[in-house]
Amino acid sequence: AHAQPGRDRPGEALDVGGERRVVDAVIGGVLADAAISQVLGALIPEGAIVCDESITTGRNFFGQTHAAAPHSWLQLGGGAIGLGIPMATGAAVACRDRKVISLQADGSALYTAQALWTQARERLDVVTLIWSNRSYAILRHELTNVGATNPGPKAIGMLTLDDPAIDWVSLAKGFGVEARRVENLADFVDVFRVSLGRRGPFLIEVAL
Repeated sequence: AHAQPGRDRPGEALDVGGERRVVDAVIGGVLADAAISQVLGALIPEGAIVCDESITTGRNFFGQTHAAAPHSWLQLGGGAIGLGIPMATGAAVACRDRKVISLQADGSALYTAQALWTQARERLDVVTLIWSNRSYAILRHELTNVGATNPGPKAIGMLTLDDPAIDWVSLAKGFGVEARRVENLADFVDVFRVSLGRRGPFLIEVAL
């Protein structure tokens, strides 16, 4: 469990008024990692299961959501990618009475996007947040780590997802999952709230 009942959890993300203040504080900001983590911390419902394959976008999400309502946090145990959507699917099968929130990088989501169809077929209560930066950003970082500081256009082209860009809303709907795309922080808050208040699979493409 990421946050435990009964422990002191500083911050104002723990009650309705506090949630409103936290969200209001970032609502005029930019749709970026730090603001997203504040919104997650304010809105994650008690008892939720968070399945995190955010990769580069969510490196700090775990620590920055520490004051959220008590919930469980599942994360990739090794260096492979592609586990996120199936992990969320399995969590929803195992715990049908709990909301599952899937925090998902767009590149690794392409490895196992077909698990969205299972979510639709089994009517699983999963909200998938796709961090759509249209890049295998983790692999770009690895190029730097191995000393390839000036890769050519062919190498960069193999690590991008924008030619053509992946349309996650259309892809999700093709698998039978309702979906929306958001391009600013206010819309992200609104659509995320709506998705948490309904049952069944829902995908939000968050354009970064």
